[in-house]
Amino acid sequence: MRFDIFTTLPAMFQGPLTESILRRAVERGLLRIEVHDLRDWATDRHRTTDDYPYGGGPGMVMKPEPIFAAVEEVVGRTPEEREGVPIILMDPAGEVLDQRLAEELARCPRLAIICGHYEGVDERARQHLVTREISIGDYVLSGGEIAAMVLVDVVGRLVPGVIDQASKSEESHTSGLLEYPQYTRPASFRGMDVPEVLLSGNHAAIARWRQEQALKRTRERRPDMAERWLRERGDEGA
Repeated sequence: MRFDIFTTLPAMFQGPLTESILRRAVERGLLRIEVHDLRDWATDRHRTTDDYPYGGGPGMVMKPEPIFAAVEEVVGRTPEEREGVPIILMDPAGEVLDQRLAEELARCPRLAIICGHYEGVDERARQHLVTREISIGDYVLSGGEIAAMVLVDVVGRLVPGVIDQASKSEESHTSGLLEYPQYTRPASFRGMDVPEVLLSGNHAAIARWRQEQALKRTRERRPDMAERWLRERGDEGA
């Protein structure tokens, strides 16, 4: 899977996308992450990518010319050439990223991600170039770079082969519930003991305990998720 990231701050991506699981996935050829400096497509000697908003008001707005030029050169000059490649704007007004959206995007062979800044991007880019707007939560960041890193990590780890399939199947949100409690050695630590069922070797009992604990934790912390999970199973009264 390929990610093309368009930003005015390319140095921010050194580190988060070049360590741990993502680094190994890139080295194995499972992921390709390309970071493009929007200033390379600016048309003046100062490499300007923003300007004052028409109509007045605080802040700056990202200019349309560098955004259009960069995406068209890297991804495709026409909508037909860009077919099948979501052009994503990271923006607090976008749809909120969740596991189901991540799984949908992970089925795409390529994503193009535009990092918004300041008061946002010129509306013409939003209307005539961007095909999807995504937010990572109901708050405002200084720019779209950190949000883009989150999107790449969340989606990239779902690409087959990046991490073990069994690990993904039991993670929080993947099953519709938060993950059950986890324990490791020692079995007793400062008077706190691992639940006996996990030491029993009874795999059926362990599976039941884990699902019970996952539902209990989800009810306590995310009752909305628990209600949805029970509704989908037809167990509203459980």
